[in-house]
Amino acid sequence: MTKTARASRTSARVVQLRRGTTVEMIRLVCPDAAQATRIAESFGLTILDSDGIRDLHQQLITETADALGEGLSERAMQIHLQRIVGSYVGSAHGAGQFYSRAVTEAREATARLANDARDEDLDGPVGFDSAAQRKREFAAEVGLQAHALRMAAEGAIAAYEHVVGESWKPFERQPEHPGETVSRKAAEVQMAAFE
Repeated sequence: MTKTARASRTSARVVQLRRGTTVEMIRLVCPDAAQATRIAESFGLTILDSDGIRDLHQQLITETADALGEGLSERAMQIHLQRIVGSYVGSAHGAGQFYSRAVTEAREATARLANDARDEDLDGPVGFDSAAQRKREFAAEVGLQAHALRMAAEGAIAAYEHVVGESWKPFERQPEHPGETVSRKAAEVQMAAFE
């Protein structure tokens, strides 16, 4: 292989599009208000004010946008809020994924309790919780955290829609040459052969 052929292969750049996290994705992994209430009641935890969290974050971002209004153009405001909302959505999604893993671990630990032949999964000594109970309690706590972050993200999204006037969508990097497709490049190479 010649040096020029090798150099052209190594200089080729592949840009992969990374799909952004959407509000639908956080709704799939984070508990909704009804489920968060069931979790809180079942484990004796504080019942969250879901609407209050959502409304407070919507108000916070709206007031922030109002304060920045004279200093930023419409496009700059849109970009700024895009980033802010994206961070809320990303945080909620990460918490939701963590919650899902915690629930899986709690289910597995609880299922092992049904097997009497496994001594390591039996309840702890009197006065101490079993490992399965601790995992269930941990999953409940992170479930409420994921719900709270979901509500904060939904409030931020509502504020974005109010300020910008359009629905929030995750930022996706555009290809470097958007109009260039493989068939277009192939046509250019073929046409060059006629010259």
